[in-house]
Amino acid sequence: MLSVAKIQRRNAWRYYIRVVAFGDGRRPVGQSLKDAQELAGLPPGRWLGRGLRALGLTEGAEVSERQLELLFGEGRHPDADRIERGLLDDGVDAATARRLTVLGQPIEEIEARKQTPLLGMDFTFRPQASLVVLWALGDATVRRVIERAHERAVTTALRWLEDEVAETRWASGRGRAKTPALVVADFRHIDNRDGFPLLHEHCLILNRVQRLGADGEPVWGALDTYRLYQNVVAAGTLYTLAMTTEVCETLGLATVPREVTPGLRPVMEIAGVPEDLINWSASRRQRIEDALEVLTDQYVKDHGHLPSERGRHQLGWWAAQETRPAKKKPKPLAQLLAWWRASAILRFGQQLIDSLLDRCRAAGAAIRARVDPTVDVALAAVDVAAVVFTVREKFSRRHILAEARRHLLETLRGREFTRGLDDYIADRALLRYSRRHTVTKPGREAPAADRMTYTADFPVPHRWWIASAEGTPPRESSRYERARVASLAVQNAIRDARIRADTATATATEATTSAVSTPAGHRDLEGETASAPHAVDHPGRDAALSPAQRAAAVQAHQQAAMPEEYLEGRTTDPATWLRTPKNLDRLAAFTRAADTRRRAMEDRKAPAADPASLVDQHRQEHEQQRQQPDPGQGQGLRP
Repeated sequence: MLSVAKIQRRNAWRYYIRVVAFGDGRRPVGQSLKDAQELAGLPPGRWLGRGLRALGLTEGAEVSERQLELLFGEGRHPDADRIERGLLDDGVDAATARRLTVLGQPIEEIEARKQTPLLGMDFTFRPQASLVVLWALGDATVRRVIERAHERAVTTALRWLEDEVAETRWASGRGRAKTPALVVADFRHIDNRDGFPLLHEHCLILNRVQRLGADGEPVWGALDTYRLYQNVVAAGTLYTLAMTTEVCETLGLATVPREVTPGLRPVMEIAGVPEDLINWSASRRQRIEDALEVLTDQYVKDHGHLPSERGRHQLGWWAAQETRPAKKKPKPLAQLLAWWRASAILRFGQQLIDSLLDRCRAAGAAIRARVDPTVDVALAAVDVAAVVFTVREKFSRRHILAEARRHLLETLRGREFTRGLDDYIADRALLRYSRRHTVTKPGREAPAADRMTYTADFPVPHRWWIASAEGTPPRESSRYERARVASLAVQNAIRDARIRADTATATATEATTSAVSTPAGHRDLEGETASAPHAVDHPGRDAALSPAQRAAAVQAHQQAAMPEEYLEGRTTDPATWLRTPKNLDRLAAFTRAADTRRRAMEDRKAPAADPASLVDQHRQEHEQQRQQPDPGQGQGLRP
């Protein structure tokens, strides 16, 4: 998971130097950053990124307070003091010496235009709650595995941002160039403001990069921060996928979906970690939910209607800000580990805490036994394109790529996959199931592939209402739930077409000759041979299976990888969406209650009527019903 915040002049950079670099605690006034970190037992910050060489820094070196102040507070070289003294000794005047240590445009010039300079961005990476629980309550070996996977996943995400996203812009955006060299100051935190475990990484990305000028000399300029913001979700899914996969493969674990908010996408947590233990580590969640309920009630009173999906997200942000506790004094990791273990044992018992890893491995082994480590790329491309189209209608490649990474995480359940498979699925989804929405104007240069917008032509399910299990009024289906219905409807059609085509091909082959053991030149629904590369991504798949057997195996694999709530007939067929006996009973109860209230109101308000007129009225209603067609005639079941 990845969140982003701005680092700006006058207030934000001081916050990061005095608080973030000190483990989200308040550093004593007058105490240096290095001394405060050593006394509190906090790890020092480290430098990351390919852009360090241009500043004379080394990757992995310790971050000093003065370097932070110069880079993220003044926009100057991290060794500006030494450079400026040398220039002054050579006879250069003070103003010129200072100007020569500035990276790019001086902050004073930006402020003179009454603009607020953006000096950097804080990219905060954190794993799922179940991984944080395992890290906090596991032994030293488990902690090393999770920390190493966390570090590598952060590095992978930053490298992807450098290679695919990072650009510099100048001349009001008329000039652009790729800049695969970021400057990052990295700080690791181990707990939240309540003192409970929360492993996360603050990566402060400097808003300055180098490019070659017109004369061939390196020039410092600003990043295209808008592109970074646009690709936050894709970078976050890459981090989650990389970290979860490495931890699961190393420790023999697997993932299961956990619904955090009804109607929204489930979070893939480690199988075997109890829900109560996850809630124990998420100490602020209940306070946020209580504050959100108050804010929602106030919103309804002010506007007269419930907030939209976007409005709920904004109210949730305000609820999180209102319930944010004050700063606390940082504590060493060893002391926190002892306190976390004692707190968990007092609440859940020592047997559960001591056997937590074995419990997770047993659950992971059961899931790995029934989920085959293969991915049907054709079905994955359909799923990705249908989900993104239903949710967004118009989309870019970054949206498809992020959804492809989510698909791999949900389908493989923590299994290893072929490198580059996410890009392959994204390209296939754009090529086969999307069409360009961007129109290039005559005389204009066509935009780059990652700047184009696309759309698709999948059928969009109608909205429906879902009965709540807590007795609250029914809620409207979310965009994600409608996207799942659209995706699964198309996938089921593809599976049926494959099985019908494979059965017909196998019958024709058996009737003509027995010289060929497998159907030659068989082509699937999309016109590719059954043995084409990437038909199923892993190279070790069983090539002896017939196409029909392979389609059936893929369908069984997809069903096994689905969340448990999807196995009750709710998403495998749109016609039976949410028509399980449990939900039908709930809807029937709501219907009976509404009918009772309606009859009570009619009995109170209905005036006395002549019996003869009542007979004529019933006869007229009977004739109208005979003339009207049956609502179900000629129409199939709709979701």
